[in-house]
Amino acid sequence: MHTVTVNGTPVTPSKIVCVGRNYVAHIRELGNEIPQDMVVFNKPNSAIGTTLHARAEGEPLHYEGEIVLMVEGGEFTAVGFGLDLTRRELQGKLKKNGLPWERAKAFDGAALFSDFVTLPANPDALTLELAVDGAMRQAGGVHMMIYKPATILAELRKFTTLEDGDLVMTGTPEGVGVIHTGERFQGSVLVAGEVLVSATWVAQ
Repeated sequence: MHTVTVNGTPVTPSKIVCVGRNYVAHIRELGNEIPQDMVVFNKPNSAIGTTLHARAEGEPLHYEGEIVLMVEGGEFTAVGFGLDLTRRELQGKLKKNGLPWERAKAFDGAALFSDFVTLPANPDALTLELAVDGAMRQAGGVHMMIYKPATILAELRKFTTLEDGDLVMTGTPEGVGVIHTGERFQGSVLVAGEVLVSATWVAQ
């Protein structure tokens, strides 16, 4: 089982719960409709990786930067930055045929994470930034989300058990795109303009 690091301690998530279509501008950039209910899909523990790959099974991968929350005792207690990697071409075909997204979203190495740190007292003040080769590609935060952390937690509790260490990816703002070999990705989570945690990957 793969682990992530929380305040220097390794933790093994049983699953990664992902909230889709949580930023209006991102919904529009992909030509999707705003959903009536929160969109949720899962990635398994085996999707956790440490290497940013530019391709999977011959298909270019797309990046999506996200604020990621960790569960302990049924509450969100820690935060980190995550990259949700997507086989966009395959996802489009699956969506067109009304099929599940797992092949496009839950493959090995499809989720990369920074270290995690203690969640600040006001999670609604969290923002994220993603720069590629020093140029800002994505910027957003809880203030832009359709479903904010408290609502996400309440909705998930209605149908699934969240185990200690589980991760919740809260959606991505606009600015997603293709990963190219050699590009340097730097993702950060901030509160009140101060960086809480960040990570850097070079695409392979």
